[in-house]
Amino acid sequence: MNWRKLDGQRIEQPLHEAVEAAIVRETRAGYRLKVCIGTDSQVRGEVVEFATVIVFLREKKGGFMFISNSRTEKVMSLKERMILEVAKSVEVAYGLCDLLDTYKVELEVHADINTDPAFQSNQALKEAMGYILGMGFVFKAKPDAFASSYCADKVV
Repeated sequence: MNWRKLDGQRIEQPLHEAVEAAIVRETRAGYRLKVCIGTDSQVRGEVVEFATVIVFLREKKGGFMFISNSRTEKVMSLKERMILEVAKSVEVAYGLCDLLDTYKVELEVHADINTDPAFQSNQALKEAMGYILGMGFVFKAKPDAFASSYCADKVV
């Protein structure tokens, strides 16, 4: 996966190193961090575009994020797309969880899935929640899943 910052600056180093450098920099500056990881997608014709974000929240002092965009030409159901979003987030979280544990940084995985049964995305809620919780991560869904619902949504 290729990663960049919100301003478009490419992250050249491996993700693990970039995240560690950010944690060290922010901790030295006196910030307490929480990391939220989420993915959103948009269907554009026969292409599905994804954006996965790593949101670094500075306690009471804003935050910043790393972004990765990808796309596939595979036609898929809404439920399949929601589970793929979650899988992308879990993959990133799994790759970073040891690092975040080492630095005692809280981690949440956010799913762009509505908890209200009136919405179509709700059909994937049970599977997504089981997947994320089964991996040992803290799970958030709409309306609390801002990493996927707002941050990733803006860059997909």
